Amino acid sequence: MKKSEVFKGLDGRNAPECFAALRTPCYVIDEERLKDNGRILASVAENTGCRILLAQKAFSNYDFYPALATYLAGTEASGLYEARLGAEEMPGKEVHVFCAAYRADEFDELLKYADHIVFNSVRQLKQFGKTAKESGKSVGLRINPECSTQEGHAIYDPCAPGSRLGVTREIWNREMTDDLICLLDGLHFHTLCEQDADALAATLEAVEQGFGDVLPRMKWLNMGGGHHITREDYDRPLLEKLIRRTQDRWNLQVYLEPGEAVALNAGYLVTTVLDATENGGIRTAVLDVSAACHMPDVIEMPYTPPLLNGEADGNPENPYRLAGPTCLAGDVIGEYSLDRDPVPGDRLVFGDMAIYTTCKNNTFNGMPLPDIYSMDREGRFGKLTDFGYADFKGRLGKRKA
Repeated sequence: MKKSEVFKGLDGRNAPECFAALRTPCYVIDEERLKDNGRILASVAENTGCRILLAQKAFSNYDFYPALATYLAGTEASGLYEARLGAEEMPGKEVHVFCAAYRADEFDELLKYADHIVFNSVRQLKQFGKTAKESGKSVGLRINPECSTQEGHAIYDPCAPGSRLGVTREIWNREMTDDLICLLDGLHFHTLCEQDADALAATLEAVEQGFGDVLPRMKWLNMGGGHHITREDYDRPLLEKLIRRTQDRWNLQVYLEPGEAVALNAGYLVTTVLDATENGGIRTAVLDVSAACHMPDVIEMPYTPPLLNGEADGNPENPYRLAGPTCLAGDVIGEYSLDRDPVPGDRLVFGDMAIYTTCKNNTFNGMPLPDIYSMDREGRFGKLTDFGYADFKGRLGKRKA
C-alpha cells in the first residue's frame, strides 16, 4: 500500500506537530477518512444491490457507528457481546453473527440481538438451528470451499489444511440431511485476508464447483470479509461484476462483511520517544507505545506498520529499530530509516491504526491503555476515553484497595 494513501488524511496538516497537545500514546480516529471509506462501500452496494456489514472484529469504536450507519446495512459479530454492541449502537440495522461454536447458556440472549445466525458445523446446526428458525432468525451455515488464495499468513487462512472453520463438501455429503437443508436460508464463506477481487473470483469458482447445486435453494450468500475494497488500487469494477453475476445466477441476496475496508487508513497511533540505545551496531529508539500491547497484529501477523517521516525496512540511510518499553525482548515494532536521529520527546506517528488495535490491545506489564481521540475535518480532536489504573486492575480481580 502506498504511504501517501496511508497518511492522506494528514495532507495539509503540520504533522506530527498537530498532535502535540495529546498525551501519548494515543489512537486518533480520522472521521473524514471513515466517511470516505463509507462512501466507497455505499457506492458498491448501490451499484449492485448487495448489502455491506461492518465486521466489528476489526473495528468496534462505536462512537463512530452513527456516521457509518449512513453507508452500511448493519454489523457482523463474532459472539454475544459484539452482537449486543451492534444492536445497541447501530439500532435499526441488521445484526449478523458467526461464531466457531455457540454456547448453550448464551444462545437465548444472543437471539435477542441477532437477525442472521450462521453456524460453523452441522452438529451446531442440529443443536441450535431449529430454535433460531422458530425465533424468526435467518439461519446460515459456513462452508469451506477449500480454496486458499493467500500465502505467508496461514494463521489467517480459513482454508488451510485442517482448518476448523466451515463445512467442507465431504462433511456436507456425510452429515447433512434434507431436513437440515430446509432450515437454511443462506450460506457463508470467508476465505480472504487483505486481498483484491481476483482472489474472490477464484473463490467463487470453488464455491460453485463445491456447492453450486445447493445455492439455488438459498435466499442469500455471505461472501465474508478480507475484501480490501477501499484501497485505491482495488478492482471495484470486478467486484461489482462478481456480485451482480452471483445474484443474477442464483437469484439470491449477496452480503459482504469487510472489517479493514471500513476503517482502512482512518487511524493513527501517536507515540513519544523515551530513550535511544545502541547494541552491536543496532540503534534502537524506545517508545512509549508497545507492539505487544497496543498494536498486537505487528507481532501476530507479523508486519511492519507505516511510519510518518520514516521508511520501513530495506533503507540503510539512517536505520533505527523502533521498540516498546515492556520487558518482552521481542516487543519490537520494526526496522526503519528515519528522517533524523530520534531524541527523547520526539513525536512519531504510525498509520493505519484504526483496525485491529483498539479492539485487541491489552495491559501486559501494566501498560496503560492508550486513550482514543476523534479528529474531525477541521483537525479538531475529541477525547472519547479516559483510561487509567482502574482499567488495568479491574480486569484482574474485584478486591478493592
